[in-house]
Amino acid sequence: MPTRPDYIKWLLLLGAAALVVFMGYYALKQYVLPHSVPVDRFRYPVAGIDISNHNGEIDFDAVAADDYQFVFIKASEGKTHKDTAFCRNYQQAREAGLKVGAYHFFRKNRSGEEQASNFLEVVKGKTLDLPLVIDLEDDWGNGATITRETALERVTRMISILKQHGYAIMIYTNGDGYKKYYKGLLGDNDLWLCSFNSPDLLPGMPHCIQQFSHEGSVKGVNGKVDLNVFRGSKKEWQEYLDKVKQQQKPN
Repeated sequence: MPTRPDYIKWLLLLGAAALVVFMGYYALKQYVLPHSVPVDRFRYPVAGIDISNHNGEIDFDAVAADDYQFVFIKASEGKTHKDTAFCRNYQQAREAGLKVGAYHFFRKNRSGEEQASNFLEVVKGKTLDLPLVIDLEDDWGNGATITRETALERVTRMISILKQHGYAIMIYTNGDGYKKYYKGLLGDNDLWLCSFNSPDLLPGMPHCIQQFSHEGSVKGVNGKVDLNVFRGSKKEWQEYLDKVKQQQKPN
């Protein structure tokens, strides 16, 4: 029978092995797996970027001149965090003629009420052309101990409050999040999907916006920026904007 020091040794070895596996997975995800896919802009002519204060100061006139039509701007996160560049980005993007949306990074360890209040405080009085977006992701730093059921209860509560205030809602997530949270559960809200597959290879997915790159180069933005396309024609884009305008009547 192993002695107590033997147990400690084996526990340390198991912990080290788990750390190696985790670091390997992280390296694979960050540096090996693709973070971008080519998209045919003739087939998908309406494109946009999503940004936060981490992108620094942006020349939105240059963005628009580079054939981008919309921008999603980070507004808030969790219970209290507000993006320091939101007001500046919002004002300058509108002045450049871009269609504007706002997103909130959902923290699973905070209640739906707290997060809805934070988001609403930031977007109050702002004219938004696109639905309010809840960025719903799984990662090691986002409530890893929170159960799926609790996370869903909180995000559902947040959605309910935002809708009561007259906003249309969109969920941003990736393939794993789609299966875990969206499919069959939040599907009455529009979907913005992060996927490094061509939109042509995702015919059965219901998303209207696809984020297809984390490594975009856009005039007016220093460094890499996320790229997105609307899954439709310019005519369908205008129809979508009209639909959102009819739905979205903030009170």
